[in-house]
Amino acid sequence: MPIAHVCVEQAGSSRVDEKRKHPRTEVNEPGYVSSGGSVMHCTIVNISPEGAAIEVENPAFVPHRFRLVMARDASVVYECQVIWSKKTRIGVSFVATA
Repeated sequence: MPIAHVCVEQAGSSRVDEKRKHPRTEVNEPGYVSSGGSVMHCTIVNISPEGAAIEVENPAFVPHRFRLVMARDASVVYECQVIWSKKTRIGVSFVATA
């Protein structure tokens, strides 16, 4: 029986958020998804140096690659790639630009 207990602990320790190099900071700030001349409002739920989670009204309209623009300071722009999507929440990684 102790083996099963150890397996449960190991399975629980492999959560996605524990694999991140940097913890996410909760921000809940307005932002914009920008791609190909179109702009869509979003809420930036959390952010780290390597990625973010955003909420959008309709994820079907969010392209695989886009720019995330901070509403409070439009000079802050991140090149993003969608990593996962669940209902109206999308997880993105920041892509380095050449």
